[in-house]
Amino acid sequence: MFLPHSIEADQKDLIHDVSFNFHGCRMATCSSDQSIKVWDKSESGGWHCTASWKTHSGSVWHVTWAHPEFGQVLASCSVDQTAAVWEEVVGESNDKLRGQSHWVKRKILLDSRTSVTDVKFAPKHMGLMLATCSADGIVRIYEAPDVMNLSQWSLRHEISCKLSCSCISWNPSISPAHYPMIAVGSNDSSRKAMTKFQIFEYNENTKKYSKAEILMTVTDPVHDIAFAPNLGRSFHILAIATKDVRIFTLKPVRNELTSSGGPTKLEIHMVAQFANHNSQVWRVSWNITGTVLASTGDDGCVRLWKANYMDNWKCTGILNGKGSPVNGSSQLGNSNPSLSSNTTNLQNSFHGSSAGRKHS
Repeated sequence: MFLPHSIEADQKDLIHDVSFNFHGCRMATCSSDQSIKVWDKSESGGWHCTASWKTHSGSVWHVTWAHPEFGQVLASCSVDQTAAVWEEVVGESNDKLRGQSHWVKRKILLDSRTSVTDVKFAPKHMGLMLATCSADGIVRIYEAPDVMNLSQWSLRHEISCKLSCSCISWNPSISPAHYPMIAVGSNDSSRKAMTKFQIFEYNENTKKYSKAEILMTVTDPVHDIAFAPNLGRSFHILAIATKDVRIFTLKPVRNELTSSGGPTKLEIHMVAQFANHNSQVWRVSWNITGTVLASTGDDGCVRLWKANYMDNWKCTGILNGKGSPVNGSSQLGNSNPSLSSNTTNLQNSFHGSSAGRKHS
């Protein structure tokens, strides 16, 4: 089932993020050594570094790909208080890099006064838009008015979350019944941070994003969040990485307030909670159909979660840091939130660096 490939990354410090492009044939990594690397997959299945450059003046937290419809475009964010947009271009005839591709910095976004902790491109149907979040508690949404000129970006929205932000995720649904929505997680440790999770929705009447929901049940620092791809569901699925893995369903409830321009009322249910990592969970990521969730934690393992025909979520596989299945991975995880804290450890403790772990 799994064919692991080891890659000698040659990064000189902790790797914080790994991001695949839309087709899964290219990969970008970023590190505390202030560098970004791009890797291409060969026909034999191996990965080769095709570009590497030092960029920000501090640790690079995240790197992410735009949809290929907009070209080969990357965005990155850093503790140096900036985010940057990169485009791959082919050297012109009067260039030393004639016929060769190389990455060009098109734009530096300088609006944040604190560390920019996450960066995500909006779903393709919204156009070329980019969201960043910062430790100053502000989510900023930018738009490229001309996709042929990526040196021009306009700041369209500033959303005040009133809490230090750690991660963001766009709702990818293309249904006209679903308004643009962005989820924000926080690792704020102050006493005012009663909840660590908020959802904001775009209001067509006011042309602004307003708070749609908060999850009071999420009180531990949130390290990552991910909306599942939506291939026709009437509701949304969201995964949260905190001290455990949590999966929620968000079902829109239309009412008079909504039709008059208010935010969509969401009926939110936690459908699964897994403490199997027995440690902090740093990343959650969905497959392209939104049916399998992968999570990584400080136990050095990747765990795969899937719902059965009864909509009960189970652990379907465990991989150690080398990509090999762990003995006992056939055992099922427990999706009952009330029992998750009693779930036994399914494997011996594995030690290794955690890609995606943040250091402030």
